[in-house]
Amino acid sequence: MTFATMWCVFVLDLVLGDPRWIPHPVRIIGQVIDRLEIWIRGWAHGDRALRVGGCLMTFLVVVGSFLAAWLLIAWFGLLGTTVGAVVAVLLGYTTIAIRDLYKQSWAVIKALRAEDLPEARRLLSMIVGRDTKDLDAESIQKAVIETIAENLSDGVVSPLFYMAVGGVPLAMAFKASSTLDSMVGYRNERYEHLGSCSARLDDVLNFIPARLTGLLIVAAAFTLRLDASRAWYIFRRDGGKHKSPNAGRPEAAMAGALRIQLGGPSVYDGVPVERPYLGDPEQPIDIAQTREAEQILFIVSFLMVLLAGLYRLFQ
Repeated sequence: MTFATMWCVFVLDLVLGDPRWIPHPVRIIGQVIDRLEIWIRGWAHGDRALRVGGCLMTFLVVVGSFLAAWLLIAWFGLLGTTVGAVVAVLLGYTTIAIRDLYKQSWAVIKALRAEDLPEARRLLSMIVGRDTKDLDAESIQKAVIETIAENLSDGVVSPLFYMAVGGVPLAMAFKASSTLDSMVGYRNERYEHLGSCSARLDDVLNFIPARLTGLLIVAAAFTLRLDASRAWYIFRRDGGKHKSPNAGRPEAAMAGALRIQLGGPSVYDGVPVERPYLGDPEQPIDIAQTREAEQILFIVSFLMVLLAGLYRLFQ
């Protein structure tokens, strides 16, 4: 990856997003995970065996994704440096999700603007794990902002970070780990043991990028003339309150930048879940704050690809 190809990845995602007619690597990885889970559950009986099987699944999916990306780029690179670079850009752009994150959040806001609460709830349910059927307009907007903040790390900063450090194969390996975590990394009866290895790996891989995301949100708040000092203060005060070692960092910075309060109780699969509050309720959440969160999404993405590109430039 070079400075130029990093920017090509960024621009390609902004232009194309994630067309459903293109065979996306994440969907392929998801299908592999489904089949591996069936296979492992066929022979793994007992908690310990499931943990071993989960670690095996994590290794196969993450290392396999790295090798597949590396081999594809190397094989096409035999046809010429330019061909290899084009394949690297095409694969690299599939690891980030700036346009899709914006499209999904904006679709929810459009429904709210049209005062179509049922449609807003339906659209929100497609991008969050919590129950949405009883959410009011403010709760929906809060969920959208939280999703933007969290996915800024998982879907933008982290893959670009690993792309800068180890090229597209490492970014694809991260994406595989993130996909594993989203599919099996739950602390429930079904995945407590099978998904424990995937969840721990995802925590480790997101440790630096999540904190970097928080700092970039502070920088974006300054750029947009929002409350950067408040973003920095809440980032440091509340970033560690979340049960996840990483998720609270960008959410806390976002809450401070917008001078709102995120987090709090939610319902997942009919079960109430207590979550810590992040930030202070200095003003009610409305569409204006949600639009500012979307602006932060683009500024943070731009700053991250600039940092990643500069890193590659001086390597």
